[in-house]
Amino acid sequence: MIEAALALVFGLLIGSFLNVCIHRWPRNRSVVRPRSHCVRCRKMIPWYDNIPLVSWLLLRGRCRYCKTRISVRYPMVEALTAAIFCWVVWTHGLNPVAVKLCVFSAMIVALIFCDLEKRILPDEFTLGGTLAGFAFALFVAVPDVTAHAILWLLGMEPVERWASLAESVLGAGAPALFLWAGGWLYWKLRHKEGLGLGDVKLIAMVGSFLGLRGALFTLIAGSLSGSVIGLAYIKLTGKDAGSYELPFGTFLGVAALAAGLLSHELLGM
Repeated sequence: MIEAALALVFGLLIGSFLNVCIHRWPRNRSVVRPRSHCVRCRKMIPWYDNIPLVSWLLLRGRCRYCKTRISVRYPMVEALTAAIFCWVVWTHGLNPVAVKLCVFSAMIVALIFCDLEKRILPDEFTLGGTLAGFAFALFVAVPDVTAHAILWLLGMEPVERWASLAESVLGAGAPALFLWAGGWLYWKLRHKEGLGLGDVKLIAMVGSFLGLRGALFTLIAGSLSGSVIGLAYIKLTGKDAGSYELPFGTFLGVAALAAGLLSHELLGM
């Protein structure tokens, strides 16, 4: 109980930092300097106005100085990250598996909101996250058996640490290559971009943490939900289906969260 409560507080702090990343990285800005400030009046935000979730509520979602509205995205990211951290530690305990899931979930939450706001999936999260997934694979087993089976078929005795890394590399590479090939074929046939490289990198990042089955579930569930919800949204709003840019990374991110947090129920892992 105490560990879960601490995880909730830590999640609020991480969520606050994610908000900085969500705002700055898609705009190619540093997350270190300058200090947090109002984007309208440029006034520096004092520490007491920068307390996760609490300050937004006390300020009623407005800047103390110029009264400009502060996006509801800020408390949403903080609350969501805190809830995920709390749930993960409550479910798994405070151990390396929980740390891995929290790191993965935090990056996915940030990517979801980056894609919603700017249709950009920053390399700091996708490529950096893929490398983090490889590193975690050496210490926390990737929840998959595909690479293990391949090694057995080749007559090789899997060494757990390296077999886990193989699962991570296979999970990152195979679905990302498949998705890239689909985008390339679409471009050849339609002579316009139908899929951004950011989505390919996102799938690679998911696979590096969750393995091949987790990445494939994310790809299938994200594609299906994106198609159904996207088409419904276009119909309801009257947007042009040929030019509207669907936030595909958002649907992949939601599916990835489900795959990571509910892997046992959804994937039998």
